[in-house]
Amino acid sequence: MRITVYSRTDLLRILHVTPRQLVNWERNGLITSAEAYSFSDLLEIKKVRDLCAMSVRPAVIRQSLDAMRKQASGVEKPLLEAGAWSTAKHRVAFRHDGKLLEPIAGQFLMDFSEREKVLTSTPVPKSDPGPRESEVTSWFARGIALEEDPSTQPDAIAAYHQVLAIQPSHAAAHINLGTLYYNRQDFALAERHYRQAIEADPRYSLAYFDLGNVLDETGRVQEAIQTYKTALQLAPTYADAHYNLALAFEKIREPRKALKHWQAYVKLDTSGPWSVHARSQIKRILQADGLKLVHSRPR
Repeated sequence: MRITVYSRTDLLRILHVTPRQLVNWERNGLITSAEAYSFSDLLEIKKVRDLCAMSVRPAVIRQSLDAMRKQASGVEKPLLEAGAWSTAKHRVAFRHDGKLLEPIAGQFLMDFSEREKVLTSTPVPKSDPGPRESEVTSWFARGIALEEDPSTQPDAIAAYHQVLAIQPSHAAAHINLGTLYYNRQDFALAERHYRQAIEADPRYSLAYFDLGNVLDETGRVQEAIQTYKTALQLAPTYADAHYNLALAFEKIREPRKALKHWQAYVKLDTSGPWSVHARSQIKRILQADGLKLVHSRPR
């Protein structure tokens, strides 16, 4: 039987977001605080996650949603009803009535032009999407639903492959496939899909973060470090990227470089078990450096 109601814990696991991220989006009015979520809620929250991963600030997303509701009468949930994309200026554009509209400025954008290149986790086809776009959405939604139960995850993989058969540059489908393969410890396939997500959307910080995890897991720590750094260049407040980068620097015995990222992490995550661990690492590194300084002083 297909699950139609998802708990808060389900949502965090399926969409790979942290409790802190969810609370932050609730405080910014991007989503409604709840203990149970519908399938469409998951799709809407996933779009919020994707936009934030592309360095669109929550405040800008909220302003864009409010502006879009005013611009397009009858549109209550722009992220689902109109479709949303991140622009090169870290704004949100919506496809409505066959056109791309940046609602805050009230301007229509040209698709794929050099002046206004639209960057998206689900690129807009050059032709009229019509039923094919609806088919992509349906298969992608099915994939998310099937991820919930380990016994149906093979079907989830098949659903995402259906998405890619229609739209090969669907970055979010590549991300979700990569994660499913990563959890199965099939790191080669996970890496392939994360790299394809990056090729489809070079500004998708989540893809760099996930690729960094694969590289770290397979012993390519130096490559992982560079990949985490790219994720942070795209999204400087990406707390998990700071955390994993600090761990990677610890692995190669570069505690002072790790220190910077432990400190960045605790500013972004002020409580919780990971924050406690980060603070303990900061204390350890500072104490060790203090001892080195004492021993290096001339007598």
